[in-house]
Amino acid sequence: MSATELLPANTERRYSVTRAELPLSCPTPAMAVWNSHPRVYLPIEATGSAKCPYCGALFVLAD
Repeated sequence: MSATELLPANTERRYSVTRAELPLSCPTPAMAVWNSHPRVYLPIEATGSAKCPYCGALFVLAD
């Protein structure tokens, strides 16, 4: 996969994200959105994890 290609959306069940990637949305900006659900922003800062209400993917904030 080249550096300009986007990742397939919603293919993993668990994603690790860093503070540099905040604000967090699903699908993320690195994912192709043509075959995905609408973008939703997830509040991950307070608890360290968030689950997407559309696809059920779990996002965990890495230290």
